Amino acid sequence: MRSRQATIRARVPLRLGLAGGGTDLSPYCDEYGGAVLNTTIDRYAYAFIEPSNDGLVHFVAPDVEIEESFPPDLEALCGGRLGLHAGVARRMLTQFGDRKVAPMRVTSYVDAPPGSGLGSSSALVVALVEAFTALLAAPLGPYDVAHLAFEIERIDLGLAGGKQDQYAATFGGTNFIEFHAGDRVIVNPLRVAPSVLNELETSMVVCFTGVSRRSEEIIVEQQRGMAGTYDGNVMDSLHQLKRDAVEMKEALLRGEIPRMASILNRSWEAKKRTASGISTGRIESLYDLAFANGAIGGKVSGAGGGGFMMFIVPPDRRIGVVRALNDAGGTASGVHLTAQGAESWTV
Repeated sequence: MRSRQATIRARVPLRLGLAGGGTDLSPYCDEYGGAVLNTTIDRYAYAFIEPSNDGLVHFVAPDVEIEESFPPDLEALCGGRLGLHAGVARRMLTQFGDRKVAPMRVTSYVDAPPGSGLGSSSALVVALVEAFTALLAAPLGPYDVAHLAFEIERIDLGLAGGKQDQYAATFGGTNFIEFHAGDRVIVNPLRVAPSVLNELETSMVVCFTGVSRRSEEIIVEQQRGMAGTYDGNVMDSLHQLKRDAVEMKEALLRGEIPRMASILNRSWEAKKRTASGISTGRIESLYDLAFANGAIGGKVSGAGGGGFMMFIVPPDRRIGVVRALNDAGGTASGVHLTAQGAESWTV
C-alpha cells in the first residue's frame, strides 16, 4: 500500500451507446455472442482515497448527499447505503490488501444523475477499482480492471446489467466491443478519421429527460425474454441490434453520418420490442420534438425508461434542437467525445 499520507485520485469517462446495447447481457451473449459500439464523452465518474485521522473508514458521495462511517473492519463495511463503495473496498482489500483495512476517506461523485443511461454506476465502480488499484499497487491491466469491476457489480453485489459499461469506462474512446461465452470480451478500438469524429461530435445532441430510472427491472425482463419465457420478438430484436452494431461500425468508419442516424432509428424501434417500459410518453414527446426541429436520428441511451436521450442532427440545425428540447423541460446540449479511459494519479 502506498504512503498513508498520499491521496489517490481517479476518473473514468461516461459513455454513449451507439448500437448493440442489450446484446452484452447474459444469456444472449453467451449463446450468440454480443456486439456493441460505444464512445466515451466528457462527463466523468471520480473517486478519491485519502487518509482518515479519526480511525474510521468514511464513504462519501456529495452528489447524492450521503456520508457514512464505519470501524476499520471488512465485515463492518456491509449494510450501508453506498453499496458500490463497500463492494469495491471489500473486494480490493480482500484480494490485494491482505484483508487489512486502514482508516481512510473514500469520496466519489459523477457528472450525471443516477439512472442517467450513460453507464454512470458502472463507471463509478471502475473509478473506485482504479483508485484502489493505485492505492494497493495491484498488478491490474485494463482488461483486469474492467472484468473485476464487472464481477463486483454483477456477482458480488448481484446487480442486474450487462458488460459494456465497465469496458467502455476503462478503455475510453470509440470502441467496437465483442462479448463471448465464458466472460471473454474483445475491445476493438476504432481508428476513425479525426474529421469524421469532429463531424459526429458536431452532429450530436444529448438531452436529460428529467427522469432518473432504475434499469434493473427492464434488464430482468429482457433476460427473461432471452430465456424464452416471452415471445420470440425479444430474440429477433436482439439479433437486429447486433446486426445494427456491425453496420453502425461500418458507417462510422466510412464517415456516413446520415446512415448512422438511420441505423440509430432502426435500433430504437428494435430496442423498444425487447421489454416494456423502455419508452414512455415523455421520451416519445421529446423524440418527436427533436425530429420536428431537425433531428434525423435518435434513441434513449442505456436501458431506457428515462435518463439521457441522444440525437444526430445536421450541425446547422443543432442549436434549434437544443433550444426546443430545453424549452420543453429537457436539459439538452452538445457533447464532446473523449479518447482517454480510466486514469489515476497521486497527490
